[in-house]
Amino acid sequence: MASKDAQNQRSRSLPGFLPGASDPDHGLHISPSNPGNQVWQPGPPPPGSFPPGLEYLSQLDLIIIHQQVELLGMILGTETSNKYEIKNSLGQRIYFAVEESICFNRTFCSTLRSCTLKITDNSGREVITVNRPLRCNSCWCPCYLQELEIQAPPGTIVGYVAQKWDPFLPKFTIQNANKEDILKIVGPCATCGCFGDVDFEVKTINEKLTIGKISKYWSGFVNDVFTNADNFGIHVPADLDVTVKATMIGACFLFDFMFFEHSLAGL
Repeated sequence: MASKDAQNQRSRSLPGFLPGASDPDHGLHISPSNPGNQVWQPGPPPPGSFPPGLEYLSQLDLIIIHQQVELLGMILGTETSNKYEIKNSLGQRIYFAVEESICFNRTFCSTLRSCTLKITDNSGREVITVNRPLRCNSCWCPCYLQELEIQAPPGTIVGYVAQKWDPFLPKFTIQNANKEDILKIVGPCATCGCFGDVDFEVKTINEKLTIGKISKYWSGFVNDVFTNADNFGIHVPADLDVTVKATMIGACFLFDFMFFEHSLAGL
């Protein structure tokens, strides 16, 4: 009995225990050289049919996206490819995203540039591909607004993020593979985020019910002015379809490009 109580107490005391892992120790790997660097390692997938690599998204109601600081770009004043860590609520990295784009596009097209973001899991397997074509970002060009294509696994389209024309608010739709609207995302009229978070509300198609939000976290005056590193949180119902969650990760990248890529714009 004492041994069983000790085992139960051990399970309750492990903040790193993740659903879907056969053993608490299998759900969390902490590098011996850096105890603060927590990397989630997948256990057996939960029951159900999910695109490969997206099984763990089915358990999350909060996805944190942290943009890595590019010191070279800060020193030289050049635009480098974006890199992001995607984490769970415990701060454990579950995916890593890298932008692929050419220097010409980053220099001359800036935040409107076409690019591909490749998202890999902790084993290095590519699980999501986000394709962004070169498009406009202006209410004066309503026929060619921003759009993203999300593939999971790479080669299989699961959704789109499409900007919708509105004279006052930034509005987007989350679409399925057939380009049918599933959800709407409505941002604030001002995205400068002066000394506070910026929230994009995730709503039903009729915009009567809010089911979640994508937040750009304010990280402090110094960080926001002198670096391009942004932090985002995606708050959604845990039972939301994993392909929709993957599409919302793509939406988060799009918002970073459109509204927060330049430091002073993301204050």
